[in-house]
Amino acid sequence: MTIPTAIAHSVQQTQEWLKELCDYGDLAETHEALAILRAVLHQLRDRLTLEEAVDLAAQLPIVVRGIYYEGWKPHAVPVKFKTKKEFVDQVNTHPLPRSVQAEQAVRDVFAVLTHHCDPGEIADVIAQMPDDLKGLWPTRAQTFRARTR
Repeated sequence: MTIPTAIAHSVQQTQEWLKELCDYGDLAETHEALAILRAVLHQLRDRLTLEEAVDLAAQLPIVVRGIYYEGWKPHAVPVKFKTKKEFVDQVNTHPLPRSVQAEQAVRDVFAVLTHHCDPGEIADVIAQMPDDLKGLWPTRAQTFRARTR
């Protein structure tokens, strides 16, 4: 049986994303990177407006998009939050590898998203974040709108 090209390409992209997370977080196994990716994406997704959550999903490889939508309750979003601490604490409720700090996991996933997604889309996502959480995004993502005016 031949795997459709779109699926094979998405698997390859997902492997690249997980490899980047392994490199950023000094992780030994991709299953650890997958746990981090899932935890952060779910918290991010649930804090975006419905429209923005769907717009971000369109930027993700098909496999990652499936992880992103896993367990989603669109009628219950966005979950309001005011601080970075609230967001990071919620990431910590997910099973993360023992050696991983939740705040660093958030930084690493935000870096991967910044690297692979459209800068304008990431700027739209960042615009919905509390100011102190915006600081966890790479500088080039935080300053995209100001640089393109």
